[in-house]
Amino acid sequence: MVRVFGKDLRLANLAQPQAFNSSLRSKRLTSQLGILLGIAFAVCFVTGLISHFIQHPPGWFWWPSRPANLYRVTQGLHVMTGLACVPLLGAKLWSVYPLLFERPPLRSIIHAVERASIAVLVAAALFQVVGGVLNIARWYDALPYFFTAGHYWVAWLAVGALVVHIGVKLPAVRNALSRPNPTESGDGLTRRWLLTTVGAAAGVITLATAGQTLPPLARVSPLAPRRPTAGPQGLPVNKTAAGANVRDRALDPAYRLIVAGPGREVALSLGDLSALPQHTVVLPIACVEGWSASGAWSGVRLRDLAELVGADPALVSAEIESLERGGRYRRSTVPSTHVRDSWTLIALGLNGAPLHLDHGYPARLVAPNRPGVLQTKWVSRISLRKGGQQS
Repeated sequence: MVRVFGKDLRLANLAQPQAFNSSLRSKRLTSQLGILLGIAFAVCFVTGLISHFIQHPPGWFWWPSRPANLYRVTQGLHVMTGLACVPLLGAKLWSVYPLLFERPPLRSIIHAVERASIAVLVAAALFQVVGGVLNIARWYDALPYFFTAGHYWVAWLAVGALVVHIGVKLPAVRNALSRPNPTESGDGLTRRWLLTTVGAAAGVITLATAGQTLPPLARVSPLAPRRPTAGPQGLPVNKTAAGANVRDRALDPAYRLIVAGPGREVALSLGDLSALPQHTVVLPIACVEGWSASGAWSGVRLRDLAELVGADPALVSAEIESLERGGRYRRSTVPSTHVRDSWTLIALGLNGAPLHLDHGYPARLVAPNRPGVLQTKWVSRISLRKGGQQS
């Protein structure tokens, strides 16, 4: 026997619709919560697609290099709306709880389609929200799958189930929203109070975590997993040189950066790179986990290195390789849009000092409007090839 909200309930009866009776439930309330959740899911889905396509671009996809903070905004929105879904999803499931156990379970083909879409939608939504929270917290050991792939494919499953669910329920939603709510019991609570509380909870969660994307809110974001200024040289680090097992190779005095183009190939020491014209730009590192932080990066423009080996920056893409021996992100491709951008650097310094080893010493890629996982650290080779997202 357990006591919940002043009611004695047997554990065996918790799956009964009468177990959590409440006069606050109504079709109108469920529809309103569904609309709010649908908006949050839509923003999450679109911004998540952007992030996925940047990292795994299909042939038709094009992503600009400017504005430099665009990815920072889209991925920040992705994480913030994903976190806002936590109270919205909880309230939505509470509002329809009795319907999950209605009898008979299947009344018609349309009803069967509706219930199947609900089952898929609920499972996919919980998978996305729980997995997303674990990824933000960097609790990777709790994820028995590669997060990016799982998150992407289940997102399509969730959206497909949502479209089916909306198609089936749209007439009922329109009918519910056109009618006033039924009478509530006099227990001191109202549906307006419930909606306000859920909205406030979503707002508080957003405000309490947004500081990892918006530095001015850092002081009022106690739940933000990352602090934008926490780390060497004032920037966070996800993967250290020790974790990537590159420390010895990065510190080797014989280090050379190989730049290979259609005309020739050169091997540049750190001294050679420092002797080339240096440029400084302020750009953010924007992580897929939602945090972002800006730094003043200095180094050699990638377009200058392309021209050094006889390549036209406007007509080539660049494959950037790291000193790392393995890993999914030891290579990244820089499209021509970014190669020719004067803000794309092979950075040698950060905030007025040489790069810290954990930030990619001796040289790293820093380009505008790209995810942090594609800002390759400990660069060992740059291969320039014709083509690659020209515009």
